[in-house]
Amino acid sequence: MSEKLILEAAAKCADPDEAGSPPGQGARFQPLERESLPDRVAQELLRSIASGELAPGQRLPGERRLAEMMEVSRVSVRAALQQLKARGIVASVQGGGTRVIAAAETIDSGLTQLLRTDAGNLQDLAEIRANLEVWAARRAAEKARPDHLAEIEKALATMANPRRPAHFKAEDDLRFHMAIARASGSAVYLHLMTVLGEVMERSFTHHRYTLYASPEDDRRFLEQHERIADAIRARDPEAAAARMHEHLASVLSKYRGESATTPPITLVAKG
Repeated sequence: MSEKLILEAAAKCADPDEAGSPPGQGARFQPLERESLPDRVAQELLRSIASGELAPGQRLPGERRLAEMMEVSRVSVRAALQQLKARGIVASVQGGGTRVIAAAETIDSGLTQLLRTDAGNLQDLAEIRANLEVWAARRAAEKARPDHLAEIEKALATMANPRRPAHFKAEDDLRFHMAIARASGSAVYLHLMTVLGEVMERSFTHHRYTLYASPEDDRRFLEQHERIADAIRARDPEAAAARMHEHLASVLSKYRGESATTPPITLVAKG
């Protein structure tokens, strides 16, 4: 036998695939492709959303700014945003830009569908919010750090800006309440608010453009928000809870046709 044939025979004997070895042994895999830049950008944005750094209703920096922050091209950023839009996590907003509408992979599509098919279910959500957000306002007055207070003040200043276009008022309202959620210092509460993502956005849109759409309503909501912020800034938990209760009671009064001075909800226990 020639030297060449001997070498070929030896190679076959050494190769488990040629020797009829059990499946899985000596398996051969194709080299994996490196993750593309758009995928990496999308994953970084998802990480920020999942951690609460970017919350539902919050605007993302512009494409150019994101590209600079991540040191990638605007093309990569644009492709990453398209991925997240296709998954229902972010959406384009009127006037330009992109905002978060849902927590990454956590939105309860069943709950969202309930609200889409029956707007009356928004009342239930408003009542649940009333209990939770009273608790959150109390906690924020106790736990808020200086950067949390600054975020609340910034959200309030945005709402108070007379030049702010009206089509931002639901988004601005949600941003204010999400700032309080972060100030509460509760990862559980913040996660719950983040999970509700699109549901909360739909709720705020219904409130600000359907139930309370007049300039007088806008002024009243701003005053209520200012009183909530004042109580949190003053580190007065009971006042913060009371001001939040008054604010959300006025929202519920529209659903039930009751006077805003008559509390339509039973509050959660103190603490």
